[in-house]
Amino acid sequence: MIGAIIAVVFLLMFIGLAFVAFKALKRTAGLAFRLVAVGIILFIAIIGSSILWYYSSSGTPKLKPPAEKRR
Repeated sequence: MIGAIIAVVFLLMFIGLAFVAFKALKRTAGLAFRLVAVGIILFIAIIGSSILWYYSSSGTPKLKPPAEKRR
């Protein structure tokens, strides 16, 4: 569950970064360059969050053996 939350936060962080980059490059670059930059950032975000989600949800959780009662 924590890994899924981290993956979503990672994705949202990069989406925000892509939005900021798109707005910051508004005056200095052409539309094609802006879209390529945003596309690369979003690609990294989607791949990174997918990898985080996959590795955090793989396998079964390790269960502790039951505690032994000693008298």
